[in-house]
Order: sequence, then C-alpha cells, then structure tokens
Amino acid sequence: MPRLLLLRHAKAAAGSLGAPDFDRPLTAQGRRSATLVGEHIARHRLEPDRILCSTSRRTRETLAALLPHLAGDADMRMARILYEPAAGHYCDIVGRYGLTANTLLVIGHNPGMQETAEMLIGSGSGELREAAVTRFSTAALAVIDFEETRWDEVVRNSGRIVAFFRPRDLELVGGEGGGDDT
Repeated sequence: MPRLLLLRHAKAAAGSLGAPDFDRPLTAQGRRSATLVGEHIARHRLEPDRILCSTSRRTRETLAALLPHLAGDADMRMARILYEPAAGHYCDIVGRYGLTANTLLVIGHNPGMQETAEMLIGSGSGELREAAVTRFSTAALAVIDFEETRWDEVVRNSGRIVAFFRPRDLELVGGEGGGDDT
C-alpha cells in the first residue's frame, strides 16, 4: 500500500523588491519547524524511500533540516516542476515520479499542496481532510494512504488521510507552545 507524505516548505523570509521568489530562504522559525517535522517523521516511522523536492531555496532548506532525522537511504530527486506545476497540483508528478516507492515524500508549495490533497483524499477523518484542503500552512504534513499498488494507478479521491500535522500542533504536543501558521 503506497503512502504519500505531502510537506509544504517551512516558513520563508518575506520577498524583497527585486529579489526572486524562488530564492527566498527559511526563517529561523522555519528551520525550527522543519526540524520538528523531521523528528516527527522519524518518531512515527514515516521515513520515505523516495523524496521529490522542488528546487526552490526554501524547499531545499526544508529538506536539509529533515535529512538528519531520516534513518534510511531515500532516493532523492530535485524537480523544478514542483515549483509551479502546470496543472496547479502534483497528482501527475506523483504518478510519473513515484516509481516503486512505498512511501513517497513530496516537498513543495501552496496552492499545489492543498489542491493535491483535495484531489486525492477521498476517505478518512473529515476533520483531517478539511484541515489539509483549507489550512495547509507552512511545514504542514499530510499523510495519505492508497489501496492502489502503483503510483501511476492512483486516481482522484482514492486516498485515505491518516494524519495531518502543522508545526503548531507538534509544538503543543511537545509542550513548547507557539507555532508557524503562515
């Protein structure tokens, strides 16, 4: 049963006049949030065996913060198409590049994350689905399972959401409070 982890990049610095959006770095809070997500992935044994990551600076920095917490060797692919997918969502990219992965992690951007979650989630907790399709904040992580055996067989509404976490949720569980909601 394939498992998809959708991870929006962590909080990035505000854009500045003349600077490309593509090159925005993570903030200090963003680096902390990405580390929390990496720890959460490891603690709950959600480690991917394949990672697809946008080539933007903020997604690469998010991935860099996760890597120290991942135990296994994951096949990693940087894909510029994740920065601005032509279809507005990542479904085609997942089908094409998921290959034989049991657990596929996609690190990308909104609105692509929300739109992908909305298209793929057909069952599971209504509350989790609602959060994933309306409040996919920075460094939020959606965990979606599928009955299909291959990524190129995954179709609309065939996924079951099993978890959705935002950094704020993880910090509250850890007792630190605060959060990264934007």
